[in-house]
Amino acid sequence: MAVLCQHKIEEQLRFISEKANRPFISWSGEMDYVDPVYFFALGQACSFRQRFYWSDRANETVYVGLGCAYSIETEEKEQRFRIVETEWKRWMEQIAFDHNGTAATPILFGGFSFDPFKTRTEKWRAFPHAKMVVPTVLLSLKNKKTTLTVTVPSKRHEEMMKKIRRLMLLLSQEQRQPTSSLPTLVKYEEAQKEEWIHAVEKTIRNIREGKFEKVVLAREARLSFADAIDPSAVLQQLREQQPFSYLFAFEQEGQCFIGASPEQLVKKEGAACYSTCLAGSIRRGKTFQEDEKLGQWLMHDEKNLREHQFVVRMIKEAIEAVCERVQMPASPQLLKLQHIQHLYTPVVGEKCRAASVLSIVEQMHPTPALGGTPRERAVKEIRETEPLDRGWYAAPIGWMDAEGNGEFAVAIRSGLLCGKETFIFAGCGVVGDSDPMSEYEETKVKFAPMLSALGVERDE
Repeated sequence: MAVLCQHKIEEQLRFISEKANRPFISWSGEMDYVDPVYFFALGQACSFRQRFYWSDRANETVYVGLGCAYSIETEEKEQRFRIVETEWKRWMEQIAFDHNGTAATPILFGGFSFDPFKTRTEKWRAFPHAKMVVPTVLLSLKNKKTTLTVTVPSKRHEEMMKKIRRLMLLLSQEQRQPTSSLPTLVKYEEAQKEEWIHAVEKTIRNIREGKFEKVVLAREARLSFADAIDPSAVLQQLREQQPFSYLFAFEQEGQCFIGASPEQLVKKEGAACYSTCLAGSIRRGKTFQEDEKLGQWLMHDEKNLREHQFVVRMIKEAIEAVCERVQMPASPQLLKLQHIQHLYTPVVGEKCRAASVLSIVEQMHPTPALGGTPRERAVKEIRETEPLDRGWYAAPIGWMDAEGNGEFAVAIRSGLLCGKETFIFAGCGVVGDSDPMSEYEETKVKFAPMLSALGVERDE
């Protein structure tokens, strides 16, 4: 069936190209179910140098992209969200596409750096301040349907078609789960641990002096392995171990930013938009009784409740600015994940006036859960005090469609795969009554999801 699909794709693309005089052409069609991690793994076998993966927390919407038909990237600091939005609208006018009876269209997938004013380090060289990509081949699993969308330039796409033919041939064969094993850990190093603890101490003093209410400080660990890490193997582990998180991967130039985030930034779906307040956390218990005790402590701890309220207040105001009505519970709930539990408050906005999901992302990033409050002063403190280049860590990552709908998560619980080296990241909210060593221990808990996905087990 897949080989026949290949001929149909080529035939339809020729037809679209002849019918419409546009620089880009795209075709979509339904196909049999394909395991999305398997599809992602096939990208490497077909020599696609860029790969993308996204699934929402309910696993109801999954996108896997291979290759790059078109990309929008900028190093502009002040207007990066608007530049991407404007370029996307302009590009949509240059494409002719055939839905073929489906609801599918090309989508734009990618992310942004946390702070464009922070000096970039070499490890983030492949990740500009904004980069979003239209995949050459997009697998969509949505509303219990599997759809393939192929997007190419209307001329000079022969090399792309060779890769697509190879992909279709492999898809026609028996599907097998990725079998790559995770290599042996050679070295584990917590980067600048003492500097980070001193930064926390300094920030606590500044908060007590009234300069801020909260500042989020992140740190990193560096892992060296005996061989290069296969992103497909890590993705498979994340899918098995973090079933209620957003899964994402963005691979290019031999580097892959990958993670399993529990935190939604914003979703726009027509006139409705959704967001999540997630702040305040503690580890999971080893027994049911211990887990319940820890959860109840979190639900009543003043520091964590205050930290959570900062996020609730900001996100509520941001959604109220673009929606006629906002609905949210009066008190937080518990969100229990494999290694950690959080205070969690869902937010729903009705009659949304925003032109696109990106315009809401621009207003919301960074929330107090990732930056602090007041926002501008907190981000400046992070820039000057934090011994880390966050790159895309803790920044928006997600997708947008032709109608401006889409969804972005906050790229936490994540790591950057660089051949035999991997960098993982974790942060915590610092307030006036924070204890530096307690905050350090919290970041160790937040390292756990990526460590586990990398096949590394460490004592808490």
